[in-house]
Amino acid sequence: MKKVAESTRSRPRIVVMGGGTGLSVMLRGLKEKPLDITAIVTVADDGGSSGILRNEMQMPPPGDIRNVLTALADVEPLLSEMLSYRFSSGTGLAGHSLGNLILAGMTDITGDFVTAVRELSKVFAVRGQVLPAAGVAVTLRAEMEDGSIVVGESKIPEHGGRIKRVFLDPAHVEPLPEAVEAIRQADAILIGPGSLYTSILPNLLVPKLVEAVCASKAIKIFICNVMTQPGETDNYTVSDHLNAIYDHVGTQLFDYVIVNNGDIPTEVQDRYAEKGARPVQVDWDEVQGQGYQVIADTLVLFRTYLRHDAEKLSQHIYQLVQNWIIRER
Repeated sequence: MKKVAESTRSRPRIVVMGGGTGLSVMLRGLKEKPLDITAIVTVADDGGSSGILRNEMQMPPPGDIRNVLTALADVEPLLSEMLSYRFSSGTGLAGHSLGNLILAGMTDITGDFVTAVRELSKVFAVRGQVLPAAGVAVTLRAEMEDGSIVVGESKIPEHGGRIKRVFLDPAHVEPLPEAVEAIRQADAILIGPGSLYTSILPNLLVPKLVEAVCASKAIKIFICNVMTQPGETDNYTVSDHLNAIYDHVGTQLFDYVIVNNGDIPTEVQDRYAEKGARPVQVDWDEVQGQGYQVIADTLVLFRTYLRHDAEKLSQHIYQLVQNWIIRER
């Protein structure tokens, strides 16, 4: 047992912050590496099944947490599929995912969302630690360039127009102490991929979380999205993503930026263009001129949707972390 404990402690400790599908895809690759992973997940979601459960049960939204638990679970594929299963019919059931309902049920049983996540992590043999950014749900608000205020994470991309800033209500929400401690002990902090204003920035708006990130000596890596998001990052370049984070945080967080420079087939681009999305352009001079080190590779896969190549992305991350630890020692 002692040897196992020592082996676990010797693994690089990484904290991954964000939410949404992009985070889950990346975690599926990272969990195959010898890493001690803590995922800190946003609790600002207010749409769909998560929004309904949030309102009716007065609990943090379970959707992003459920996706991360599923991504890190060491279970049979059928069980992962079961957690992601979404009911298409049934009064009161249609639109809900089974994993969300299980989290809601466990919250009711234990009386606490954080405890529910911890207990389900054991049941599903999760490789790592999954923590909500806070123990309570928060409301995300956006100030648009025209001065209007949009209330609610799900409403922001639908509003249209350019986002000036986002902010939390309450502004001084307390993070979980375990999340702050994980950041303090981290060898690496990864932020992204995911919706910039509605998945990534909400975590960085929690005061004590962002203070811990800024104070950390860990290597800090930003994984940029492959495509822009309609209503949120229209026409954004890589530097636009970085500048938005800088404007909210007030400092340059990252040592490295990982970007896709692989070609996306024209027919795939056309399909995304119909919904207003396009590839995020790598504006090398701007990004490197601001002092970021850029890792670029062909990092996309296309099946039904464009996704990061989890295996290649996790290999780049693992190598960066290993090199950083060796250099710091």
